[in-house]
Amino acid sequence: MNAVETPTPKRVEDINPATGECFFHIEETDLRRMPDMLAAARRAQAQWAAKSFKQRAEHIQRMRRYIVEHAETLSLTVSRSNGKTRTDALATEVLPCALACNWYAKNAARVLKPKMRGGGNLLFFNKRTQMMHVPLGVVGIISPWNYPLSIPFGEIVMGLMAGNAILLKVAAATPAVGKAIEEIVAAGDLPDGLFQHVVGSGSQVATAFFRHGVNKLFFTGSVNAGKQLMAQAAETLTPLSLELGGNDAMIVLEDADLERAANGAAWGGYQNAGQSCGGVERIYVLAPVYDEFVRLLAAKTRALRHGAGHDNFNIDMGSLTTAGQLRTVQQHLDDALAKGAKIAAQSQPAGPQHGQFHPATLLTDVTDDMLTMRDETFGPLLAVCKVANEEEALARANDSNLALTSSVWTRDTRRGRALAARLETGVTTINDHLYTHGLSETPWGGWKESGIGRTHGPEGLHEMTQSKVVNWDILPSKRNLWWYPFDEATFKALLNALRFVFPRSAGEWLGSSLKLTPYLLRKMFTRWRT
Repeated sequence: MNAVETPTPKRVEDINPATGECFFHIEETDLRRMPDMLAAARRAQAQWAAKSFKQRAEHIQRMRRYIVEHAETLSLTVSRSNGKTRTDALATEVLPCALACNWYAKNAARVLKPKMRGGGNLLFFNKRTQMMHVPLGVVGIISPWNYPLSIPFGEIVMGLMAGNAILLKVAAATPAVGKAIEEIVAAGDLPDGLFQHVVGSGSQVATAFFRHGVNKLFFTGSVNAGKQLMAQAAETLTPLSLELGGNDAMIVLEDADLERAANGAAWGGYQNAGQSCGGVERIYVLAPVYDEFVRLLAAKTRALRHGAGHDNFNIDMGSLTTAGQLRTVQQHLDDALAKGAKIAAQSQPAGPQHGQFHPATLLTDVTDDMLTMRDETFGPLLAVCKVANEEEALARANDSNLALTSSVWTRDTRRGRALAARLETGVTTINDHLYTHGLSETPWGGWKESGIGRTHGPEGLHEMTQSKVVNWDILPSKRNLWWYPFDEATFKALLNALRFVFPRSAGEWLGSSLKLTPYLLRKMFTRWRT
């Protein structure tokens, strides 16, 4: 009898996109182990859920201390894996992880502890209700390559503080960051099996999650992938939280501080080589300040230096992470130029340019039919449009199937807030952009095709739980008003109850209460004699 051959595990390599060099490799997870992984996760989760919030918080704070102590190493790993600069990695990945540990450790109990719910009306005077938020069980997380550390780690901490076990699958392009997350979590000294890192194809891992009964899936990625996961999840009614990207608009009013607005546009549009779902892509500037805004932003764009930023702190913008994304950016630029757009400015190369680099590029004379205006470019292209007034800016900003974030730039905060309320996005910031993902207390998510559900903040913690109602009687009654047996007196009592709650006059209220009360008390507190 021939022995069954075990397939050789596939080796997954991490290639630094700024240099083309492989600096890390790891073996793919054998997905035939998924039932055993889920079983181990469920055993650990039962033990973990029995801990108090204070006890869970102690483990999370150990992770925070590890992050702070290893901030430089973690920043370097993210930079080499994703292509962003080390400064960028520290600011937008490592620091938010430490902040997340601290906020969720300190606030999860307040958000998720059982709370009493007030009564609705006097008919149910004998009832009390408590709202509980209980753990989901085992949570699956499939995370992207643009923020390979901060996006999944925030969800990990939320899930753990809510009492869940976690199965994490990081992007295939950034496996070294997945290993770094393993090391952070290991510092928390969790029960065996409570956190597990799965390496492999996103679609195959998602299928394994659904097939073997993960309790909820958190996914960050493309719109098309999100739609496919929704269709797949429907077969098992597995709940999803989806964050699927954006084509964010920035509106610059005529009273804006143009120096701040231009600085904010450069940061919001070019940070992480434009690979931010909440980054600026479309800028609508009112006509009176359009020329000056473009002049300022062009000067700042030309001053930026792009290159390999993992060992050079004088680089502003790193590389794109994948070759496919670089092709998309070039396609959007070619399309815009073919339709009449002009390049107003580009960043300057610094150091060797062997990786997947694209200069920060400012486009003017853009029109709404261009790909960069209609679709998510996810690269360092900024398109600036002149508009006649804020109503035109609002209409064009809202004319998108994506609705993640937006921003309004004005010195008049009241005016900015009024306009912000009319923008069709999950987040709108005033005189800033692309930072609220780092606010642990603030929910993150979008409308339209930008996704479903929220992460971060109290809303994110609630997404990691099941809502549960516990209801009981204050006094030990025998029966409720609407219980058996039925007779004409029961019908009339229910009518009196209705007129007591919704009287047409004071007399009707008094009369119905006098008729209802003795019948109600008699039925509640006497036996049903059969």
